[in-house]
Parts: sequence; structure tokens; C-alpha cells
Amino acid sequence: MLAAAAARADALARGDTDALRALLHPGFAWTSHRGETFDRETYVRRNTGGELRWYGQTLEDVQVVVVGGTAVLRCTAVDRVEADGPAEFRMPMTQTWVRSGQGWLCLAGHAGPRSV
Repeated sequence: MLAAAAARADALARGDTDALRALLHPGFAWTSHRGETFDRETYVRRNTGGELRWYGQTLEDVQVVVVGGTAVLRCTAVDRVEADGPAEFRMPMTQTWVRSGQGWLCLAGHAGPRSV
């Protein structure tokens, strides 16, 4: 599951829509640090083809609990992005992953609030 989370972060940094979509469950839902909610296609589009440019994401203080085919990852995300200039954001993040025939897929996530 941690390898899948790292692959998701890498797909964001590379702007790889196909790789990112492949790691997200069809029922995927995300809540941003601003309280915005996205389904899978909106999340992929906003993070790979919009005004936001990813340079990387590091996960710190990672905690994972696995119950059956479900895993919950909690961590501090360090996002390196460009949106109106380069920026680095630190924030708590939670992701829920489910095991499928294709491996681990991210079903849902929430990031924020941003740390100052």
C-alpha cells in the first residue's frame, strides 16, 4: 500500500494522468485543504492539466492501519507546487485505500488544513 501511495505522489509530480487515474478507485472522492470536493476525473484534471503544477510530494510521519482489504494512511504531506509562483505546503493528510485485483487503489482522501 505504501508503494501505491508513493506511486500516486510520483504521478502527481510527473503530471501523468494515466498513471494517476490508474491508482484511483472509480468511486474516488477527495476533499482539499480548502474544503473543495472532487470526484476522480475532476481530481485528475485539476492536478495534471490546470494552473497547479506539481514538483513533488513527500509523506512524513506516516501511519498505516490495515483491516482486511482496506488501509488508512495518515501522515503529514509536504507538497511542492507552483501556483502563482513556487510554494511548499505542509498539511495533515488522510487517504483510504482498498485492495483490488489491480493492487491498491485510493478510494478517498482529505488534506488540510495547511500548516503555517
